[in-house]
Amino acid sequence: MKKFLPLLLDLEGKGVVIFGGGGVGERKASLFCDHAEVTVVSREFTPELNHLSLAGKIRLIKVKDLTEQGIRQYIENALIVIPATNDAALNENITRLAHGSGKLVDRVDEPGDIVVPSVIRRGDIVIGISTLGMSPALSKYIRKRLEEVITPEFALMSQLQHEVREILKTQVVDQKRRREILWNIINDSDVWSALRESYEKAYKVASKHIG
Repeated sequence: MKKFLPLLLDLEGKGVVIFGGGGVGERKASLFCDHAEVTVVSREFTPELNHLSLAGKIRLIKVKDLTEQGIRQYIENALIVIPATNDAALNENITRLAHGSGKLVDRVDEPGDIVVPSVIRRGDIVIGISTLGMSPALSKYIRKRLEEVITPEFALMSQLQHEVREILKTQVVDQKRRREILWNIINDSDVWSALRESYEKAYKVASKHIG
């Protein structure tokens, strides 16, 4: 079993090259296109991939055949390579060439160098869930259960904590005291209740911990 380290990556301006214009390639392109520079290389493409291309969200390269020289050329500036064709031998060859060029490979048939988790987003809060490909259904189940706990108020609490923290930096010299105040706000049920009504009300309730 590989030892994966969970990371959050800023992929803006980074290249992701997907080989395969079918359903799997479409899913991967849809996932990465809002975060990276996505190129899909294939003999043909799904209607959704064509739509994403027309919208300027991805780049499509239509090919008849994929030679080793061609593969090396397409992945030259990529950070992540995704072999997603319906040809297992071709996927293995793409993986081999990508590794030989020092690229990260996101495999679709088994864990590669990276695993894309199931994600929960609540404002600045990002939570990734993965079973390393062993059970996608369980990942989905865990995400749904966590979404019941990590409600939208958590995003507002994150915003509130940041705002109060910045104020405390200018008003409270002692770092231990600043940390104590922030924890008191997090553990104040009145603040959480106020967040369900409005951010402004929650801020007023939290302010009593500052004075």
